Amino acid sequence: MEFTDNMLSVLYGYSLPDADDISRKLAEDFRNRRVERGLTREVVAEKSGVALANITRFEQKGLISLKNLILLAISLGYLQEIRDIFSAPKYSTMEELAQIRKNYGKKKAYTRKPHIDEEN
Repeated sequence: MEFTDNMLSVLYGYSLPDADDISRKLAEDFRNRRVERGLTREVVAEKSGVALANITRFEQKGLISLKNLILLAISLGYLQEIRDIFSAPKYSTMEELAQIRKNYGKKKAYTRKPHIDEEN
């Protein structure tokens, strides 16, 4: 039975994350950081400008707007972490890295389609 449990944990690590699970984990981590600092929800609401009801909903259900998440992150001193979330390209294969390098500096992810007049 122990081998099966180990295999399931390995397989779980390779499954794609669920957005709801990630939002609940973010909320749990936020709550932990808030409590570690000895801050009540009311104090964080005042400091961040986020309504108390929104903080409560976030901590209980993981639901929050991006703007409010940013405000909460800033209020706890996580400005750099939230600002850098998409700052560096990520890749897991050499092909992905080559694609990133090829597209570096582009403003759009698609190529222009020729007009009907240009085809002739």
